Amino acid sequence: MSIQVFGLPVSRGVAIGRAVLVASSRVDVAHYFIDNDQIEAEVTRLRDARNEVAAELVALKSEVPEEAHAELVALLDVHLMLLHDEMLADATKQWIVERHYNAEWAMSAQLEVIARQFDEMEDEYLRERKADLEQVVERLLKALARQTTGNSHTNGANARDFAGEDPLILVASDIAPADMLQFKRSVFTGFVTDVGGRTSHTAIVARSMDIPAVVGAREASRIVRQDDWVIIDGDAGVVIVNPSPIVLEEYRFRQRQIELERAKLNRLRHTPSVTLDGQVIDLLANIEMPSDAAAAIEAGAVGVGLFRSEFLFMNRNGQLPNEEEQFQAYRAVVQAMDGLPVTIRTVDVGADKPLDRMSSHELRHEHSLNPALGLRAIRWSLAEPEMFGQQLRAILRASAYGKVRILVPMVAHMSEVSQIMSAVERAKERLRADAVPFTEVEVGAMIEIPAAALMMPSLMRYFDFVSIGTNDLIQYTLAIDRADEAVAHLYDPWHPAVLQLVERTIACANDAGKAVSVCGEMAGDPAFTELLLGMGLRSFSMHPAQVAAIKQRVLRADVRALRAQIASVLASDSPQETCVALLKSKPH
Repeated sequence: MSIQVFGLPVSRGVAIGRAVLVASSRVDVAHYFIDNDQIEAEVTRLRDARNEVAAELVALKSEVPEEAHAELVALLDVHLMLLHDEMLADATKQWIVERHYNAEWAMSAQLEVIARQFDEMEDEYLRERKADLEQVVERLLKALARQTTGNSHTNGANARDFAGEDPLILVASDIAPADMLQFKRSVFTGFVTDVGGRTSHTAIVARSMDIPAVVGAREASRIVRQDDWVIIDGDAGVVIVNPSPIVLEEYRFRQRQIELERAKLNRLRHTPSVTLDGQVIDLLANIEMPSDAAAAIEAGAVGVGLFRSEFLFMNRNGQLPNEEEQFQAYRAVVQAMDGLPVTIRTVDVGADKPLDRMSSHELRHEHSLNPALGLRAIRWSLAEPEMFGQQLRAILRASAYGKVRILVPMVAHMSEVSQIMSAVERAKERLRADAVPFTEVEVGAMIEIPAAALMMPSLMRYFDFVSIGTNDLIQYTLAIDRADEAVAHLYDPWHPAVLQLVERTIACANDAGKAVSVCGEMAGDPAFTELLLGMGLRSFSMHPAQVAAIKQRVLRADVRALRAQIASVLASDSPQETCVALLKSKPH
């Protein structure tokens, strides 16, 4: 039977494929594909974990006091039976051998399959045994976590070899940023999550991969079963489970049309980005890893406007990258861009991007009531001066190989500005003392807190440039958790207050003769291109996949005409409607 699930459209297009479920678990587990030569070791890990849990249960049985109720012993026997049941043991092994899942992912995937079978049982006693199964699996996952393994996560380059001919769609309750980093190099053609908002990390990465995604789909991970055929309508925010042949063919036709449109846009990638009235517009790329630089060049970006360095710090089992490792990564990007500018943002962890290394500060932060308002971004860096110094030195060293700028996230206080500038100077002095080459770099601030937008004249006395992070600016201006689907409908980039802050920031920077760009999601949304141009923006930074669509809008824009219309948009109670009406009335 065909079912429709509705969520938030966050990455446009159509994806059709078989569902791969990442089941939610009370124990957080890693999800990654393994290579052929890792299968035997992963199966061994699974077997060792099962033997360890069996020994634990047998030991518990021997320790049960004689006066204890007989049902306790019987319960432990049930757990032992479930542990060795072929539905759990052998089937989990099949996920490893056939799908190349790591052992933890295989275990949680099989739990999802068996748990659904328990849910469908008519006998209440048997249905209640699901809790026993979950407890057994939780023990197994903890045993796996205690193991030390030398297995390295595959980057997915050969994942197509074992994925089969059918395209795959990832369905999950939520996807952690660390997992998204693994899946980004993998075989999935679309994402569906139960939770999340338009600027949640899953949504951002899906857009960066240029693949369709729907988030906030509530019960999708419970409704969809492993290997179900699924259609993602990324334009409408609809997930169709087990579609009829007619619907399937209709969406395949839409896929072909979308591919043709993308092919047309790709022809623009080497066309200079100049408006009708001769304004040169810089279209830059947001990247997350050094390997993304190739996609930026291919898309026709004229530089990297945002290198999210925090992804170098994730998936490392608690070990942060040292100065040399960071330097190698930054230098690789700078050299790959071959003379084009590279803006490296200092580590922006916290909120939806926690680290797996937890200091005492971070432990308090992780369990705070609102991580988005806690110890994150520059606040975390200033609380970890040794780490911050290493990163600044690594960035400065990379500047010897090309044009590099430093971008500092979440600046809000003048006291922070003083500490940032002092840290940069200390890093320079250390390099000079060690005779390490570097060049003078510009230091900029991300404007993503309303306080920063309101104090722009003060910030402009110290910073060389600013970049507007619209995702957080909207979140903090409207008091909306951008990853919470319960309030996602209130996340509004068209809100008059948001637009006025953006316009004020651009105007203040231009008046001070300082460079200003937008690196948030608004920069890559064609609906805002003309509005931002009219506000005076001349530098957009976005995911490489979005460059061509924005360039098309730029090539058709007349900035002089747009500038005259900005006042009416900003004065409107409904800026979006006013902007759309003005664009429709514009002669073509």
